[in-house]
Amino acid sequence: MSRKPVPVVVLAGFLGSGKTTLLNHLLRQSRGTRIGAVVNDFGAIEIDAMTVAGQVDSMVSLGDGCLCCAVDTSELDEYLGRLSRPDLRIDVIVIEASGLAEPQELIRMILASGNPEIVYGGLVQVVDAAEFDATRSRHPETDRHLTLADLVVLNKADRVDEADRARIRAAVGEHAVGVPVVTAEYGQIDPGLLIDRRPAGERVGQLSFDDLRDDTERGGGDRSGDGDHSGGGDHRDSGDHSGHLHAHYESVGFVSAEPMNPRRLMEFLDARPDGLYRIKGFVHFGVPGHPEKYTLHAVGSFLRFYPAPRAAGPGTDEPRTELVLIGSGIDAEAVRERLDGCREYAPRDVPAEAMWGVLRYVPGLSEGPAEPDGTEEEAGLPY
Repeated sequence: MSRKPVPVVVLAGFLGSGKTTLLNHLLRQSRGTRIGAVVNDFGAIEIDAMTVAGQVDSMVSLGDGCLCCAVDTSELDEYLGRLSRPDLRIDVIVIEASGLAEPQELIRMILASGNPEIVYGGLVQVVDAAEFDATRSRHPETDRHLTLADLVVLNKADRVDEADRARIRAAVGEHAVGVPVVTAEYGQIDPGLLIDRRPAGERVGQLSFDDLRDDTERGGGDRSGDGDHSGGGDHRDSGDHSGHLHAHYESVGFVSAEPMNPRRLMEFLDARPDGLYRIKGFVHFGVPGHPEKYTLHAVGSFLRFYPAPRAAGPGTDEPRTELVLIGSGIDAEAVRERLDGCREYAPRDVPAEAMWGVLRYVPGLSEGPAEPDGTEEEAGLPY
């Protein structure tokens, strides 16, 4: 059975905006998810739930689970190929760009990759609220970077007052039009925005920091050997922040036993509500001559469908649509109502050409993104 491609998320932002702190937080809260990281143009690491050192030019590894090599952008595709090997069972790859990197170039490289094991997972732009005005003044190109973002993290929000936060969010929104903006302190966003954490008890491969912490909490003692490697100073809190980290976004679930009409679903995807960041799950079309079910992967304006093999076993005979939609400031009921309107009660009456809109976003069937020449559309950013 073929597996879904590994999403590659670009984590960008100017020097000191808090990218490494955010990555540290994701790694500590990953709950067994295997995260592959390409960090600050210095190295690629295959990691389970380990912590990157807090300094922007250093990192730590855990025994045999690491792959440390010098990296420059010309070698990025090679390292993405290594990290996405099926035998590593990586769930997501995060590229932490240097503070002076050009995120559009990284996006182009990912979109231009011929590696079927990876898929673009979006650009997360980290903004330092306390330095926002000064950074824009010294580096006007940061406004252009915001136009590429799929998610903006307004970090260090505790260092500005409420009026300034509102002003900065408005300024960000002028460039990141329709893009969700999540405020954060110390990079503490809900990991569910970027990664799908494994269920408790499900582990793959090497012993993770989560296993060590869980064992310690049960009275097993500290077996980590080297002590704390977080390098994060005040940001080493490993508690469960689920009670407040998700306060700035909504998660909408949608399930349908009826097939979805491909044209109406594409109309929804072509006109997604502002603030909708991720859509993931399975879509059942039921159109004769086509796979019964597709995996749907959408982040920002990026979209892909993948034919999904039919599951075997009890209770799996009837395909259905199961989607999770994540965003900030979205109207959950309105989203569900629009998706309800995509249900199709007579799929066999749907003409085959109705699937053409979907097939445009099936790798190997679509033409793929054009060679970029500097515009967002030709870089494959909007679909």
